[in-house]
Amino acid sequence: MKVTDPPVRVRRLDADREDILAFEVSGHLEASDIENIYGLLEGACQLHPKIDVLLLFRAYEGIDWNAIARDLSLLGRTRVIRHIRRYAIVGGPGWIAAVIGLFRPFFSFEMKHFDAAEEEKAWEWIGATETPQRI
Repeated sequence: MKVTDPPVRVRRLDADREDILAFEVSGHLEASDIENIYGLLEGACQLHPKIDVLLLFRAYEGIDWNAIARDLSLLGRTRVIRHIRRYAIVGGPGWIAAVIGLFRPFFSFEMKHFDAAEEEKAWEWIGATETPQRI
């Protein structure tokens, strides 16, 4: 990575379980970032019948909703939902907790929002711990 390269907006976090997908999100999310996350979710679902997901927001600056709305391929990705057991979201914009509450009844998995200061509780809730990044 060069100094002039844009910062990584989505970074995969390592965990002590292979059936965990954890991501750190920062900056302004583009459609390509969401595509990358979905690709990793699809791959994990092929390897594991059930997975847990942790999404950690740091320095979130927004999302490109127009680009995502144009990407109709996301509609076909809903099969991933059947494989999720627990979904923890840490931090993020103020509206995220309300959205989780609104959509919770429509999902078969457990979903919970944690304040930014509750990252450790979120890891405990999904039953995992973050491990040092593998190089």
